[in-house]
Amino acid sequence: MASSPLGRPTRGTTGTNRLRRNDRWIAASDAFRDAADPLVIDLGYGASGVTAFELAARLAKIRLDVEVMGFELDPERVIAARAQLDAVRAGRTTFPPDLRVSFARGGFEVPLAGDRRPAVIRAMNVLRQYDEDDVPAAWRSMTARLAPDGMLVEGTCDEIGRIASWIDVAPTGTPMRFTISLRLAELERPGIVAERLPKALIHRNVPGEGIHDLLVALDREWDRAAPLSAFGATQRFLAAVTALKDQGRPVLGNRGRWRLGELTVPWESVAPR
Repeated sequence: MASSPLGRPTRGTTGTNRLRRNDRWIAASDAFRDAADPLVIDLGYGASGVTAFELAARLAKIRLDVEVMGFELDPERVIAARAQLDAVRAGRTTFPPDLRVSFARGGFEVPLAGDRRPAVIRAMNVLRQYDEDDVPAAWRSMTARLAPDGMLVEGTCDEIGRIASWIDVAPTGTPMRFTISLRLAELERPGIVAERLPKALIHRNVPGEGIHDLLVALDREWDRAAPLSAFGATQRFLAAVTALKDQGRPVLGNRGRWRLGELTVPWESVAPR
């Protein structure tokens, strides 16, 4: 265990399926699928190790050789997660007993043994209590541990995982993409994600900033697509995203991703001005 892990304790709030949208994103990423060593870090997993177990179970459907390591600052949380792991190993849970998961104490320094470098580091709901100026240094600390083609996924979601957003950061510490991911059923309007933006953007949702412009435009097209509600929220969201792309906005991905309630754009289009 690290003697002086880097970071500040989080509230530890977690829950079953809270990070399912993020799990799905990582499972589809080239950083994970093409990794020579499919090691994935769940950094700041919280008071329960359930998100690490869920992540490992979902990623194992893509690569059986996946390994997930959970890191937490609080040694008591590590002890609790290891007790949960004992229950998994004993077959007392719904997770496979041979799931390749482990837990240790650590923070932004990601204290791995030897020269091992993870394909993906996931840090969801970790930077919310930090100042915006602290974010680049935190990114650099984490990405310094990544494999050359690895990826840091840093962001925020609500308590039940219906509203989420995150930033993909390269091993150089440079942000690459911004994604919102929404549960479309019963969605009132996509702009609700403003409440769950990553720390690098949450204070930038004001006129004149790229993120504000994007969310305003998305809500506008969502309203225009209201007649399609008769065919379901998915069709309405598809129409809204398609309209943004047709207007020349740099929308990434394809209809398969959009149908999941995802919208991804290059970081430059929302980067703070």
